[in-house]
Amino acid sequence: FSQLQHNNCISFCRICVITLAEAHPLLQSGKTIKSINYQISANCSRLQNKVSGKSKRGAQFLTELAPLCRISSSDGEEYTVYSCIRGRLIEVNENILNNPELLQEKPSTEGYIAVVLPKFEESKSITQGLLTQKEYEEVLLKRLNNSS
Repeated sequence: FSQLQHNNCISFCRICVITLAEAHPLLQSGKTIKSINYQISANCSRLQNKVSGKSKRGAQFLTELAPLCRISSSDGEEYTVYSCIRGRLIEVNENILNNPELLQEKPSTEGYIAVVLPKFEESKSITQGLLTQKEYEEVLLKRLNNSS
């Protein structure tokens, strides 16, 4: 699966909310989430992200390929969710640690994974690079047809 199928970046006034995409395997029937881990490596935990002030001091800087979290399902599969955009990590959703079912029941609202603030000068190009819902569905359909 590509990034496109793993997570969405929904942009509101330059803030990007990272969520699981509709086609993510965890949102398909029969999957149960066992655990969510924001500990990316021995030295890096997204939970240690401490943001303060108007300039968002202390926020971890993310690249497009920066892992945000790892999600394990009860069938033994593990999924790494990546940022997909460059910017400052404003917030991670700690509520999904105690209520992982929010990822599946309300993936685009209460089950979001993180909030990222792209650099001002990059925000327009990021927004222009996002797919509409229709474009996203067309890409999924094309991939499904190519894999058959």
